[in-house]
Amino acid sequence: MIRTYLFSVGVLFSLTAGLVHGQPVQKNQSVSVIFDTDMGPDYDDVGAITMLHAFADAGQARILATIASTNYANVAPVLSVLNTYFNRPNVPIGVPKGKAIGDRDTQHWSDTLVAHYPHAIKSNDATPDAVALYRQILAKQPDHSVTVITVGFLTNLANLLNSPADKYSPLSGKALAAKKIKQVVSMAGKFPAGREYNVFRDSTSSKIVFANWPTPILMSGFEIGEQIHSGLPLTQNARIQHSPVKDVFRISLPKAAEDKNGRMSWDQTAVLVGVKGYEPYYTVKSGRLILNPDGSNGWDNSGKGHQHLVVKMPVPQVEKLINTLMQHQPVK
Repeated sequence: MIRTYLFSVGVLFSLTAGLVHGQPVQKNQSVSVIFDTDMGPDYDDVGAITMLHAFADAGQARILATIASTNYANVAPVLSVLNTYFNRPNVPIGVPKGKAIGDRDTQHWSDTLVAHYPHAIKSNDATPDAVALYRQILAKQPDHSVTVITVGFLTNLANLLNSPADKYSPLSGKALAAKKIKQVVSMAGKFPAGREYNVFRDSTSSKIVFANWPTPILMSGFEIGEQIHSGLPLTQNARIQHSPVKDVFRISLPKAAEDKNGRMSWDQTAVLVGVKGYEPYYTVKSGRLILNPDGSNGWDNSGKGHQHLVVKMPVPQVEKLINTLMQHQPVK
């Protein structure tokens, strides 16, 4: 365990040390992250949360909460499994209690995780409402200090914007977000134009967020993660045993011919740039996402407030980094 950890974190530092938003990384710098995920219906979410825990073990991220943007029955237990596996069983978990998308894991890996791995949270009912947890966490953070990495639907962010003052903060949701959140990094959209699942599946929430969100939004579009394939090195690593992350990819990769070289890695790219910054991996294009009535998006180059990633580093290099981070093992 320790030997694997030393290798993993050593590789992590050697591959990712350098730049955050084009600036040198400061010693002991740590990004405070709320991770907002649908944890399915695809399984790149599992690779993404693994990367986030790897960054946390390297001292580069502080995980404030893992919050579901969907409410299928296993989502809170699965988050509990993964946080427990990485020795962070007490990371807060929230689930939307009102209207929400219920899409579950289409490859049916969540049943295996819940059946075979320890977890304290046994049902969604044991968790607080997603927006209440957002408000509770944000109210305690320094101003402009939190990065929200969202790799699912924008349901929670829309509900946060519309939330009133409560026992956690006298501020409205929009004012609280503007005061406490530094930026949102989102796996969302397809650029320069297209129709992407996270955006169109809850297009009502997407419309609210893209029109009204008060902080910068950086998007990793469909076309970014589409080029990066991950999971095979993990499933082929014989040193990794009894791992829920490995089990997810072991179960899921054989189920689709398109995944023979690994699964496309949309959500992992959002975690990478959310913690490390987009340089040296990507450049960005500034403007504003335009949301169409059918849930598809365009891009307004003259707009302000939004950015999307543009490939800079050769894709195989980013792919290698993501595959390495996804093999990270728990540390005590």
